[in-house]
Amino acid sequence: MRAAVLSEFHAPLDVRDDVEIAEPGPGEVLVRIAASGICGSDLKAVDGKSPVVRELPAILGHESAGVVERVGEGVTGAAAGDRVVIAMTGNCGRCESCRRGAYGGCRSPIRMSQLGRMRDGTTRLRVDGQPAYPFIGIGSFAEYAVVNEEMLVRVPDTLPLEQACLLACGVVTGVGAVLNTAQVEPGSSVLVVGAGGVGLNVLQGAVLAGAARIVVADVNPAKLALAEDFGATDTLVSGDDLTEQVAKLLDGGVDYAFDATGVPGVLAKAFAATRDGGTTVMVGSPPNEPISIPPQQLFFNRTLKGCAGGGGLPARDLPKLVDLAAAGRLDLGRLITTTVALDDINTTIAEVRAGSVARAVVTF
Repeated sequence: MRAAVLSEFHAPLDVRDDVEIAEPGPGEVLVRIAASGICGSDLKAVDGKSPVVRELPAILGHESAGVVERVGEGVTGAAAGDRVVIAMTGNCGRCESCRRGAYGGCRSPIRMSQLGRMRDGTTRLRVDGQPAYPFIGIGSFAEYAVVNEEMLVRVPDTLPLEQACLLACGVVTGVGAVLNTAQVEPGSSVLVVGAGGVGLNVLQGAVLAGAARIVVADVNPAKLALAEDFGATDTLVSGDDLTEQVAKLLDGGVDYAFDATGVPGVLAKAFAATRDGGTTVMVGSPPNEPISIPPQQLFFNRTLKGCAGGGGLPARDLPKLVDLAAAGRLDLGRLITTTVALDDINTTIAEVRAGSVARAVVTF
């Protein structure tokens, strides 16, 4: 099959026609990929900064949707022809963490496939006769992917797959950060730092939550017009004075702040922009660097939270997001700046790095 292969860190992906993919094993499903968004997490993998890409060669891509081609032994929740979104994780629902609702603590073999191996510890992909590893157990910069059954969520025929793929990462992460992690209340004030694919979905989540004031900040002024279209009440060109700019708009700061950038130093500025008793959520995937927070700010009842993948359960949250998109309450189409063929992936990755697109989608 055709796939974009990461054979070396800090190097372009190699689009090849000869990647081997095995038949799905027990509990597994072969999905023909229709669309896969290019996410910042994919770029971190290219740069050798992803904690889950430990072995090469690897097939990147994880924000994806497609059509079920074949199912393995024992699969009951999917059938050939199903249109599906592939969730980033598939929780077992049975371990102690899942029973308590702490889905991020699930340590089942299904969750462990995020390291690129299936439940039996092997991979279904080979390049030049050697094992290749799918990014977080998906690897959707390819014509096909073998994934665990638990990771699939059906989507209706009315939802285009190039839009549905965004639900798998950018949308569930951004909206989930607001509704699951922060639990933003109606009438509250919100700051969103970063108006890229994830930040725009934090913004959409704030609108869904009924926030009365939504401030969006980005270093690129060109992105702010789109943020206004999505419901921002105020926009700022962010810089070192971000905290001061927010204070001029809302005396005392905002109730909730979200850092969707993953850029070192931004989180501390967002935290300082909250009022006493405010909550800050780290949404963007951060580098492994210390965070410097003045203790006096924390002392006045401020809260700092992490958020991986929207802080929820894909099997529960993705169907809700599908319904919201179908009802017109989530705008997926305007999130997509460009759709490209697999052969153009390296050029498009450069555009994503430059911040010139909200979301780019590879279509097959």
